[in-house]
Amino acid sequence: MKTIVVVGNGMVGYKFCEKFISRKESKQFRLIVFGEEPRAAYDRVHLSEFFENQDAKALELAPLNWYTENNIELVVNERVTDIHRKSKTITTGSDREYAYDYLVLATGSVPFVPPINGVEKEGVFVYRTIEDLEAMLAYAEKIKSTKSDGKAAILGGGLLGLEAGKAVMDMGLEPHVIEYAPKLMPRQLDARSSNVLQLTLESIGINIHLGKATNRILGNGAVTGMDFGEDDALQVDMLVVSAGIRPRDELGKTCNLEMGTRGGIIVNDKMQTSDPSIYAIGEVALYNQMIYGLVAPGYEMAEVAVNQILEKEVVMQQEIDMSTKLKLIGVDVASFGIPYMPADKGLSIIYENKTKGVYKRINVSHDGKTLLGGIMVGDAEDYSILHQMYLNNIPLPDNAEELIVGARGEGGSPFGSAMDLPDTAVICSCEAVTKGAVCCSVLEDGNETVKAIAKATKATTGCGGCKPMVADLVKESLKTLGKTVKESICEHFDYSRQELFDIVKLRAIEDYDELLDSVGRGHGCEVCKPAVAAIFASIYNETANKQNTIQDTNDRYLANIQRNGTYSVVPRVAGGEITPKQLMAMGRIAQKYDLYTKITGGQRIDMFGAKLHELPLIWEELIKEGFETGQAYGKSLRTVKSCVGSTWCRYGMDESVSFAIEIENRYKGIRSPHKFKGGVSGCIRECAEARGKDFGFIAVEGGWNVYVGGNGGANPKHAILLAEKVDKATAIKYVDRFIMFYIKTALPLQRTAPWLEKLEGGITYLQNVIINDSIGIVDELDYEMQALVDSYKCEWKEAVETPEIRERYTHFVNSDKTDDNIEFVSLREQKMPKEWASRSYES
Repeated sequence: MKTIVVVGNGMVGYKFCEKFISRKESKQFRLIVFGEEPRAAYDRVHLSEFFENQDAKALELAPLNWYTENNIELVVNERVTDIHRKSKTITTGSDREYAYDYLVLATGSVPFVPPINGVEKEGVFVYRTIEDLEAMLAYAEKIKSTKSDGKAAILGGGLLGLEAGKAVMDMGLEPHVIEYAPKLMPRQLDARSSNVLQLTLESIGINIHLGKATNRILGNGAVTGMDFGEDDALQVDMLVVSAGIRPRDELGKTCNLEMGTRGGIIVNDKMQTSDPSIYAIGEVALYNQMIYGLVAPGYEMAEVAVNQILEKEVVMQQEIDMSTKLKLIGVDVASFGIPYMPADKGLSIIYENKTKGVYKRINVSHDGKTLLGGIMVGDAEDYSILHQMYLNNIPLPDNAEELIVGARGEGGSPFGSAMDLPDTAVICSCEAVTKGAVCCSVLEDGNETVKAIAKATKATTGCGGCKPMVADLVKESLKTLGKTVKESICEHFDYSRQELFDIVKLRAIEDYDELLDSVGRGHGCEVCKPAVAAIFASIYNETANKQNTIQDTNDRYLANIQRNGTYSVVPRVAGGEITPKQLMAMGRIAQKYDLYTKITGGQRIDMFGAKLHELPLIWEELIKEGFETGQAYGKSLRTVKSCVGSTWCRYGMDESVSFAIEIENRYKGIRSPHKFKGGVSGCIRECAEARGKDFGFIAVEGGWNVYVGGNGGANPKHAILLAEKVDKATAIKYVDRFIMFYIKTALPLQRTAPWLEKLEGGITYLQNVIINDSIGIVDELDYEMQALVDSYKCEWKEAVETPEIRERYTHFVNSDKTDDNIEFVSLREQKMPKEWASRSYES
């Protein structure tokens, strides 16, 4: 029996083991794995999630018993110190010796710590292992025990540096990211995308300092600041160094393997070093004069090494795809192909919306036919298909800009179907799973769900970015078998939302438990309960007060919960029109309850900081002043934004404010699969941004143009023209039908833009249904909308006037006491929630 020794039990070392034991030939080998850390392999890509619950086991790639069950000898907390190539043995730090037939070096990398004067001081950390994070947490607690305004700097504005910035913020320290380059993530982003990312990060409290070279670290024993020269300094209490990586190649040096000039163990396309019995994979391997710091190339190297040891003719590809998609502090960041290029090599199409924190850039050939690369910040929903178009040289559509702004005109997606990709297209780069493998798993092996595909092929089990495309392939593959693809709402109901809608309506079911007993199973979940609640509301216009236990948290308490456990109060201000008397009343009430106030993007006033028991008191006073709920918490109409129109504006073609007020009062309270918004612009100058809403009206010569299916948010879409130059009554009728048709047919939590985009036939089909009555339902849609309009109730008023509902607004079920843990700090003569400090508990 031959012996394979693996040095390093990180993600790539673990992947080697996983791939090796999956082969039947592995039974002929003894596999020994060494790890320096005192634990089994864990997911470093999601290391920052450790701060959420400080549960190291949640990051485990496999438990310890997995190694035993698969006959792998795992030696943890043990460093390999020497390789003796002649005798084919290795020596560990405890002077133990092991023989090998094949040696696999998967030692990875270490953080690069620049030789800055003072870097050895107490309070300076690197961001690499769970032990590093535990040490940082302990030091942060030490800082907070002596001061309430502790600060931490992060040296490096790359991916890990920004993750570290969020980490120290979660610890309760003020984060400052220091980057030598003039932009964030300088290897992945261009200047404009970096700027959009910077604005987004600064908006959540991360301070960014660009173009800074650190001369020395200040402090007598412990860090107290950073000196940038020329009287430029920053006072900090902790420093996290995240300035890049260096390969852990010392074992290669000591046994005289061929090394790269700047580090790394040189390997060929078989992953062999200069010693054919020794392989190097992952960040320690120098391949094509490059160190690849991504997981996917490391996994591919592991696959090649496994095949070579088992004498299979599989080699590493020459061109390594460095495309990547990340979720960075809640912000999508992606790049693929050539992210930015000089004008002589290609042209760029750019979409930028700084107010939404979105930047998209695709680079195309001069003839406009080939996609060469791109960058996405803030919205990377279409990354997977764009990446596949780039990898497979798929021709661009005539209007290439639709790839980043969405299809217009006849509707449908500009990308076509995932089934159009060649079978060789790699859908899951982490596990190298092709489109052909996914489809064969469905068609030949009977795996008919994404979960089954993941178990069979491991697709989606890495970063998860390929999951939407895998889901599409499963759906389309099942269709080719003639099978009905059902969008079951969850495991408790074998029905889609549309089917449940019909069941509730036709059987006149009005209670969640009754529906569950008759057509469901189990006790329900957080997915189906709010979805069914929305169905009841859409059919019967019942308020969230009736069945409060199946509502989302915000709907249950008719207010949005904020990050310190308080709530916001947003009264309706239809069309944005408010009288001076109402303004003064709101000011008086906000002052009485010490609420933070802000004008929202939807032309109303948001009041933050209300405690749970105060909500009915605040609502009661607002109702007396003529206000009602603005339903800022519900999956329902939020606002109808308006410009001042012809009442005041010299360009106004019609009276937009009155129209907006009429529309907002018409649709207020109507629940739907997702929130929806409207806009009314008095002319084509579009001051109300009507084409960025779920529905919008724009005044033109001869009437109103009606637009539908737009939205802002993470994936902004322009609305599409539904009808033009129609009178006001007709415009309202068309939007009535549009909203009702959407309510009846959309998926849970599906906004109107993706709903319309996926609607077979797109805008043309929608026009035929709601204008030409092609399927004979317009009378039903008209009737149902009017029934909802006529049955509106203010949920706040209902809660205030119903004693059993009002009793729900207490912090504790067994006490009248209020929550004394809520704390605020001052902010520009108002207040904001005090940062939550991370806490540790001892049993």
